[in-house]
Amino acid sequence: MTSVLLALVAAASYGVSDFIGGLASRRVAALRVVLVSYPVSLLMVLAVAPFAGGEVTRSAVLWGAASGVAGGLAVWWFYLALADGPMSVVSPLTAILVAGIPVGVGFATGERPGVLAVTGIVLALIAVVLVSRETPETAGEAVDGHRARFTPTVAWLTVGSGFAFALAFIGLDRIGDDPGLWPLAMSRAAATVVVWAVAAGAGQFRLPPRDVARLAIGIALLDVVASGAMMYAFSGGLLSLVAVIGSLYPAATVLLAMTMLGERVGRLQQVGMVLAVAAVAMIAVG
Repeated sequence: MTSVLLALVAAASYGVSDFIGGLASRRVAALRVVLVSYPVSLLMVLAVAPFAGGEVTRSAVLWGAASGVAGGLAVWWFYLALADGPMSVVSPLTAILVAGIPVGVGFATGERPGVLAVTGIVLALIAVVLVSRETPETAGEAVDGHRARFTPTVAWLTVGSGFAFALAFIGLDRIGDDPGLWPLAMSRAAATVVVWAVAAGAGQFRLPPRDVARLAIGIALLDVVASGAMMYAFSGGLLSLVAVIGSLYPAATVLLAMTMLGERVGRLQQVGMVLAVAAVAMIAVG
């Protein structure tokens, strides 16, 4: 039950972070937002890590670094896919890979959840796809003056980001029991290196305006909470169960967009959120 609650905290934090990140990215390029949020999240973890205890091992630190590299690449590829491709395809496909790959890895490595929990996993996978879909009002919307198309390049970026996000989850799971926060610090450090290198290569290595920088600090705090919660959830729970609950983060983003921005939620998204609630209940009981 503790792992389920931690995964829910992570999903909520990821969802709120994505919402704030979306607001910030309407003002400046997304890379300039994470250019600030990742190093700030590293400083936050370093400030707390000495007091968190845990046993630091070489394996845990390496898995933390691998998770950070995968996460940094995932964010970059995901934003590139969204820039040119239709969100109604990119977002659900990425989400199903993020949720489905860890489930497959968990089963392949011998995890055998109960029947009720497996049913919950299936419902959660469906919920992730439904909640991630665009509303009918924005479907087919043009991007930067041209019609978004699911080209081969967008397809590769979408699949790549989904795999990379999934690998980031798997890396957090492999850190092990009672690792403390040092592996998470290594994860944020590795992600910072990736994002800074990408920003430099793209000619976007410059700080965002002050108001966006404040949003980036909020994103950093939520990122630390979410990643830390997922890491500890994995240490006490099954990869196949924790990952699928953590992947429900689009529900929080959609709810915030509905309540804060007045965006309309499509019927499929409403069904997805109901299924998400049912899935979490089944996984917790099963």
